[in-house]
Amino acid sequence: MPIILLLLLAACLTGCDTIVMNPAGDIAKQQAQLVTVSTLLMLLIIVPVIALTVLFAWRYRKNNTKATYTPDWDHSTQLELVIWGAPLLIIIVLGLLTWISTHLLDPYRPLSRIDENRPLPAAHKPLVVQVVALDWKWLFIYPEQGIATVNELVTPIDTPIRFKITASTAMNSFYIPALAGQIYAMPGMDTTLNAVLNKPGVYEGFSANYSGAGFSHMRFKYHGVSSGEFDAWVAKTKAAGGTLDRAGYLALEKPSERDPVRRFGGVESELYTAIINRCVEPGAACMAQTMADDAMRVRKAIAKKEMEARLCTPNDAYAEAPAAQQTVALVSTPSKK
Repeated sequence: MPIILLLLLAACLTGCDTIVMNPAGDIAKQQAQLVTVSTLLMLLIIVPVIALTVLFAWRYRKNNTKATYTPDWDHSTQLELVIWGAPLLIIIVLGLLTWISTHLLDPYRPLSRIDENRPLPAAHKPLVVQVVALDWKWLFIYPEQGIATVNELVTPIDTPIRFKITASTAMNSFYIPALAGQIYAMPGMDTTLNAVLNKPGVYEGFSANYSGAGFSHMRFKYHGVSSGEFDAWVAKTKAAGGTLDRAGYLALEKPSERDPVRRFGGVESELYTAIINRCVEPGAACMAQTMADDAMRVRKAIAKKEMEARLCTPNDAYAEAPAAQQTVALVSTPSKK
């Protein structure tokens, strides 16, 4: 009976998609290797502990009269070294591995290689794709190509890609398991993901963070193509026409579900910047300008207080100067209006 259950379980698992552990992108591949190595290191402790638990329970069962009975035993230096030393060594190795991987796989870190056998030159230029998480669809803007798409992402293989990610309203998570780990998309913020796809194909992309009623259908197809196919796709999209301007974006960002793929042959300049600064609507104040104005007001207030403190402090050089010199200083200082 147990063998039959194991066979049934194995048959059920044959339908599982193992793309996370067998990805098509170098970053995701390194992440999968990190998961594998970390799991194996932890199993070095878990497997012996489980095996010894079963062994001790069987060997020292009540009806086993052959087992050695030592009620006064309470210490073994050798056992203490093994019990504490082995986990400590594994924790040190895991910590070192995590620290190195955290820096090497930082999504903001520019790529240094296409894959393990092909390094990238320091002066390489990545393909920039601006990603906007909408309710409940994905908008992709290609600023260098001047095009945009909805629920469709196309990039050439073996080309570094720099995703600039934000959201319109609710917080989301941009995730393509075949490419790299998930990155959060947040309104008013700009996050970055550097990645590269090494195998052509069509992959799944979706939101990994619940964002409302249409979350389940917030999916898109990611097409990995050759450089020539990508150029042809860009040309075809441009030829199809249509421009995504601010008015079009305001209509697009309204909540909707199961949106079909849409393409725009043109994109209004600085649209992504306006989306981040939440000033797409006409007359809306941009966050960057508002923060700059606030910072200027704070600096002016601090400067004013410092000047007042200097003028009112007896130890100040101006306050200690003779009255005649103070008058000359006031007359000779040009007024600012």
